[in-house]
Order: sequence, then C-alpha cells, then structure tokens
Amino acid sequence: MGNYFGDAGSFLIDTIIGLYMLAVMLRFLLQWVRADFYNPISQFLVTVTNPPLKFLRKFIPGFFGMDLASLVLLVCLAIAKLYLIFAISGVTPRFSGILLLAVGEVIQLGVYVFIFSMLIRVVLSWIQPGGYNPVLGMINQLTEPLMAPARRIIPPFGGLDISPIFVFVFLYLTLMLVVRPALDVGTMLALS
Repeated sequence: MGNYFGDAGSFLIDTIIGLYMLAVMLRFLLQWVRADFYNPISQFLVTVTNPPLKFLRKFIPGFFGMDLASLVLLVCLAIAKLYLIFAISGVTPRFSGILLLAVGEVIQLGVYVFIFSMLIRVVLSWIQPGGYNPVLGMINQLTEPLMAPARRIIPPFGGLDISPIFVFVFLYLTLMLVVRPALDVGTMLALS
C-alpha cells in the first residue's frame, strides 16, 4: 500500500514552492536579459516576489547587474522544499546533498523556462507571425539572448530559421551533462 497522504503532501509542497520558485526564476531571468519592466507580466512578478527579495537585498548586493538575492532565494526555496519532502518520507538527508540537489533544481528550472519559452516562441511564430501581445513580447525578450548567437552560427536560409533547433540541442545537452549529474550526485550525498 502506498503512502497516499505523504504523496499528496509531497505533491502540494512541490507545487506551491515550485510555483513561487518559477516566479522568482522568471523575475531573475527577465532582469538578466533587461526585459521591459513595464510589461504587465513583469509587474506581476515584481509584486509577487518583492517582499523576500527586498529583505535579502539588504544583505546580498548585486554583482555586475546580476541579482544575487534572487539566486540565493531560489536556492533557499529549493532547500526548504527538499527538506520538507524528505521529512514527509521520513528520511533525514545530509545538507551537502540537499545543497547540490537544490542547485541542480535551480539550474533545471532555468533550463526548462528557456525550453518552454523557446517552444512557445516557435509555435506562435507559425500561428501569428508579426503579432504582438505582452506575453509574446516578454518571451521574445527572454529568448533573444539565446537566439541571437544561434542565428549568427546558423543564419536563416530560404526564409526558414532553424536556429531554434540549435538552441534546443544546447538546452537539452545542459540538462543531460550538467543537471542530471548534479541531481544524481546530490541524491547520493543526501541519502548516504
């Protein structure tokens, strides 16, 4: 028999903290790419994530335009989520493993944000080329730092831009060669 309440608790913790981590990650990435601050989605993300970041910025300064407070908050949220999930399952993990798992999860979340943003950008370019709405504008601003170098390597030919394929390959290789080993080693350290 399964642990139904434990599974439900783990799912709720993962979902609630995961959604907030997504909001913080989007804010970090949009600040990093210098996206339009006045976009309604950017305004929503700032409103939702501002209370803890305002506090953390008192102690953690930015670094070359990078919001380190957001990264620290992401890692802390991932650590809290992992500890709660392990506690529900009755396991006491080691901190070194949890820390590596948390960093791996943060990198994985960032890669998935780019993958889904690229996918949305490609699909919308087929359905509504040249159209604009706030979501599409934000996605274009978010993905352009990855698309511009890819377009320099693989220029469009015949009116077809295949550079997103290069970006997808790069993102999936990052998942395979960086994220998966970090999660595997983190799990091993946490449970040893």
